[in-house]
Amino acid sequence: MANQLDELDVQTVREEGLDTHVIAKRLPAKVGVGSVIFEIVLWVLAIIPGLIFMFKKIKAKNYFQQLEQKIQHNASQIDNYMEQRVLVLQNCARLVDKAVDLDKSTFEAIAKYRSGASDEARNEVASKMDAATRSLNVAFENYPDLKAHNEIQDAMKQNMYLQREITAARELYNDTINAWNRDIFAWPTKMIVAARNGYTTRIPFIASQEIREQAKAVFF
Repeated sequence: MANQLDELDVQTVREEGLDTHVIAKRLPAKVGVGSVIFEIVLWVLAIIPGLIFMFKKIKAKNYFQQLEQKIQHNASQIDNYMEQRVLVLQNCARLVDKAVDLDKSTFEAIAKYRSGASDEARNEVASKMDAATRSLNVAFENYPDLKAHNEIQDAMKQNMYLQREITAARELYNDTINAWNRDIFAWPTKMIVAARNGYTTRIPFIASQEIREQAKAVFF
């Protein structure tokens, strides 16, 4: 039997590449009549299989509850780093304020968000911070003397460090989200529990438009 995917098959290679996007859509876990019949059969055949499956469902429910707490913890870590980055960018903006007029409304909007923000709000904050960083970089290009300012240099180094920490925290968050999204469709036990509790998939972090545009830029 031939390989279903053959990396040597040039006919299926996309020379132009492929720009992919994260789909911000929640998919609900659903089960049909077959799952109900499956549970009934377990109880009809004997009480013991039915009891075993019942305990498995309890274990699955506990698993999802613990996983939700882990997701909250991972999200809180991101929020903490993002809040620190907001403060750094605000401080940096004040340092360059005399030389260039930055969009203060951006920082005011960012400062409104704290831990507990939704996935959508958290992505919006990240996007605004990326845009703010871009504005500061443009300011440095227009006013080269600013780069010699030690406090500004230190602030931008802190900004870069915090951005790396945010990236690492996002990876951890997305790993946990992936576990959730995978397990709510693990039939029979977890999927049945997920469906009856109204669980849906969760949306991972999405790169902002600002970052996507920068990634396509010519650097050399």
